[in-house]
Amino acid sequence: MHTLYPHPKITPLHLQRKAIVYLRQSSERQVQHHTESQRLQYDLAARARALGFQQVDVIDTDLGRSAAIGAARREGFERFIAAVAVGEVGLVLSLEASRLSRTDQDWCRLLELCPLFDTLIADADSVYDVRTLDDQLVLGIKATMSVAELKVLHQRLQQGTEAKARRGELVRLLPPGYVRNASGQIVKDPDQRVQQAIDQVFRLFRHPRSIRQTFLWFQRRGLELPVNKREQANTRLVWHVPTQPFIGSILHHPCYAGAYVWGQRHTELVVVKGKVIKRTSPWQRPEDCRVFIPDHHEGDIDWETFEENQRIMHNNATKTDPDASVGAVRAGKALLAGLLRCGHCGRKMHVSSWGKSGTSPRYRCRGTFDAGGTDCVMFGGAGVDRRFTQELLHVISPLG
Repeated sequence: MHTLYPHPKITPLHLQRKAIVYLRQSSERQVQHHTESQRLQYDLAARARALGFQQVDVIDTDLGRSAAIGAARREGFERFIAAVAVGEVGLVLSLEASRLSRTDQDWCRLLELCPLFDTLIADADSVYDVRTLDDQLVLGIKATMSVAELKVLHQRLQQGTEAKARRGELVRLLPPGYVRNASGQIVKDPDQRVQQAIDQVFRLFRHPRSIRQTFLWFQRRGLELPVNKREQANTRLVWHVPTQPFIGSILHHPCYAGAYVWGQRHTELVVVKGKVIKRTSPWQRPEDCRVFIPDHHEGDIDWETFEENQRIMHNNATKTDPDASVGAVRAGKALLAGLLRCGHCGRKMHVSSWGKSGTSPRYRCRGTFDAGGTDCVMFGGAGVDRRFTQELLHVISPLG
C-alpha cells in the first residue's frame, strides 16, 4: 500500500490527474544570479513523480516576474489557475507559499478553487489538503507571513534607499559629463572633449531658446555628443549624433546645475477598469522632490540659469490646452506667432496663410473645431502686426 500511495493524502483520483510544478522568481537579476533557487524549484518535478504522478507539467514562464500588488499579469499563474478550475490538476507544487502568491487576492483565488476540485497543494516539505481545517490554517499562516514579508522587505529597502539619498550618496546612473571620483563624490568628467560638448549644448540653447533648434544645429552638422550606454552591469561612454529627446534630457537635468535630486517621479497604485496597476507620476520640480540638495557638486550652469531655461522650455510648449505658456518663436510673416491667446477661451492662436499668393497671415483660435464645432475667433494678421509694431516702437523709442 505504501508503494502505491507514497502519501496518505494522495488518492487514486489525484494520481489520475496531473501535477503542476510552479516556478517563480521576482526579478531578472534573481533569474541570472540565483541559479540555485531555480535548480531547487525544477527538482520539485522529481518530487511529484516520487509521489506517484505520471504526468508532471512545469510552468516556468513567470521567472523574473513580481507577484506584488500592481505588478504585470503573471501568465504562468493564470495558466495553472485555469487548469485547476477545470479539474485537470491533482497537485500543485511550489518551493514555498511565497512563490505562489504575494497578495491576498491571488491566494484567496487558489484556496477557493482547490477544495472545489479536490486539488492538493505541496511544497518542498509537506502536502496540504485545503478541505481540512488544520491544513487550511497552516497554509493561511504561511500566506499571511508571505504577504507581510514582502511589505517588511519593501519598507526596509525604501528606508535604506531614502536615508542614502538624503546624504546625497544614492546615484544609480550619472548623466553624461559626470563621474565619481575615488572618494565617491560627483565631479565633472576629466575628459575635456566631454566637458566642451556638454557646455556647447547649454551655450547653443541660449541663442535660439529652443530644444528643437539646438538639436537641429547638431544634427545638420553631424556633430556627436557623449551618451551613457549600459552593457549588462557596466556603463561606458559612447559618442552619437544626439536625438531631440536627448538634448531635452540634458537641459532638464538638475545635475548640470550642481543640484542633487531624488524622487522626481514616484510610483503609485491606481485602479483602471477594475484592476490595480502601477503608474509612474509626471516629473516634479526639483524643489518639490523628496530630496533636493542645491550646490551639491560643481555644475555646468548656475541654478538661476537652470530655472530660466526651464521657464523658456515651458513657454515653448506647442499644446493647445489653456496653460500659461506662450509658444516658441517661429518662422513666417506673422509677427505674433505663438504669442497670442484667445480672449474668450484662453487657447493659443494658430497662424494660417490665405490670399492669392497664400502668404497673408491670419490668426485663428480653433475653439471646438477639432471636436466638430466651430472656430472661436479669427482675424487678419496684417493690421494686428502693424498696430503692434507701432506700439512697440512707441514704447522703446524713448530708450533709443
